[in-house]
Amino acid sequence: MTKALVLGGGGVTGIAWHLGLLHGLQRAGVPLTDAGTVIGTSAGSVVGTLITAGADLEAAVKLQAQEVVAPPGRSGPRPGQWMATMSALLDPSVPAREARARVGAMALAASTVDEQKWLDRIGELLPTRDWPARDLRLVVVDTADGQEEVLTASSGAPLLQAVAASCAVPGLMPPVTIGSRRFMDGGVRVGAGADLAAGASHVVVIAPMAWLSRDRILAELAATGASHTLLIEPDEAALEAFGPNFMDPVRRPAAVQAGLRQAEELAPEVRRIWS
Repeated sequence: MTKALVLGGGGVTGIAWHLGLLHGLQRAGVPLTDAGTVIGTSAGSVVGTLITAGADLEAAVKLQAQEVVAPPGRSGPRPGQWMATMSALLDPSVPAREARARVGAMALAASTVDEQKWLDRIGELLPTRDWPARDLRLVVVDTADGQEEVLTASSGAPLLQAVAASCAVPGLMPPVTIGSRRFMDGGVRVGAGADLAAGASHVVVIAPMAWLSRDRILAELAATGASHTLLIEPDEAALEAFGPNFMDPVRRPAAVQAGLRQAEELAPEVRRIWS
């Protein structure tokens, strides 16, 4: 029996919800974190690094639950550009790689924070700079040609740059330089990356933004050939907790609580799949 855990993108609120859900399931006796393979995209790359590096989930949840007071008139970066990007990527009249290349050109031209500042910001979230010994796979997309890449410990990419690239939302964060190439958010690939778990017998996908591409994610799961699969997505109450801005840090406490609540409800079903 081989198990794969797939963690999708979802911004600041997605990280919080991921952690609440995983910790809640762990408390319920369903440790998804024991997966032999962990695949992370965008927010999922941060969470995937945390769990494969052996981070304390309870401590991570407590940190996410701390109240955040945003400066007056501000609630984090506005994701409007990202939503417009997703609309373009989901346009069936444009070949997928061509659409990703167009988004890459936009990402390179956008005015964002300095790349080093972005790396420093991501570095504050990670417990290590070394790739974990476990099978961790992080999804990124090349800005030049829209080519998707899966970065691992053997790929030669530093872990910090790999995570920062996977989280580099076009228009909001700068593309990240790895070697001679510049990479952007793995979420530009669309879906959740479940197809990258092909060969596993048990696959669970946790996708904070499943509503954007549910059919694609289900197709990815089918493509794995796994005998036991499950897609976990936010319910209506969780989506309300996230609010309209997935980059709003003020929403983190509500999002992590939504994850903890859903874990209690989903534990029996997840146990059947995972066991």
